[in-house]
Amino acid sequence: MTRRFGLVEAGELAERACRSAGASADQARSLARAAVAAEQQGRATAGFSHLLDYLRGFREGRIDGAAEPPLTSPAPAMILCDAKGGIAQLGFDRAYDDLAGRAQTFGIALFAQFGSYTTGELGDYARRLAEKNLVALAATNGPALMTVAGVKERVYCTNPIAFAAPLDAGPPLLIDQATSATAFVTLRRAAEEGRALEPGWAIDGEGRETTDARAALKGALLAFGGARGANIALMVEILAAGLTGANWSLDASPFDRGNRSPGAGLLVIAITPTLFAPDFPQRLGRQVERLAKLGVHIPGRRVASAEIELPDALVAEIERAGAP
Repeated sequence: MTRRFGLVEAGELAERACRSAGASADQARSLARAAVAAEQQGRATAGFSHLLDYLRGFREGRIDGAAEPPLTSPAPAMILCDAKGGIAQLGFDRAYDDLAGRAQTFGIALFAQFGSYTTGELGDYARRLAEKNLVALAATNGPALMTVAGVKERVYCTNPIAFAAPLDAGPPLLIDQATSATAFVTLRRAAEEGRALEPGWAIDGEGRETTDARAALKGALLAFGGARGANIALMVEILAAGLTGANWSLDASPFDRGNRSPGAGLLVIAITPTLFAPDFPQRLGRQVERLAKLGVHIPGRRVASAEIELPDALVAEIERAGAP
């Protein structure tokens, strides 16, 4: 059974649960907005089901619900944020308008953040900038969950990367994907439901490839595409942790247990494309149409829904997790 929520009602449910779990008013608002946006985009694994991880994180000390992330500007086109052990979304929300304005002034601007819990739906950061007619690239890391061929230990997070670009009509083009063969939340859900994984997705605790999701939870995810995916994961690690000063994935605390923040990193780059090509949105729109006619899947062109649907069991669990 499921329940349908209007966007305001869904946001109020999430915000109320976050406040009860120990989040400040600003953190609760940012996190509720992000959870609703993920559901609107059909990214349920990064929406209300992932909100449960945040609620537990507030209660168990992995997220500082009172954190106030300061913003500094080490250079005119750069914004640096220390999340102070809080959520990633709040620092970006506070920098969002300024970041877009600097990109429009200087042609390019960067937002770098360190010291946060997980970033949630990474595509949300890039998509919001594309809605301001900017091309955006976002990269993030977190606790080690993934390994590479020939290595048993977890060495990287799933290290996702997101890219968005504005079109002349409709939602922006959006690519949002992990560098692991599948997302960790997909692995965890498969383990809960007793479903098998696809071959090549994960290894068990002994380093052997496995399709048993429960065994994979004791092992590690694998990078997609072998060495090529591993190389991209390393690039993301350098962008998200190396440049920002955040914890390397090897040094990050778990996001689902303990009482310490993972200290994750986030790097977002925003570019004004019309300074190079004044007709960029129209030109890209024509190219996307041409590719679509050839049968190419164009990612991210989803119209946000005006309401969201949540399983009754999930709603009840959120209400319990956020209860005083």
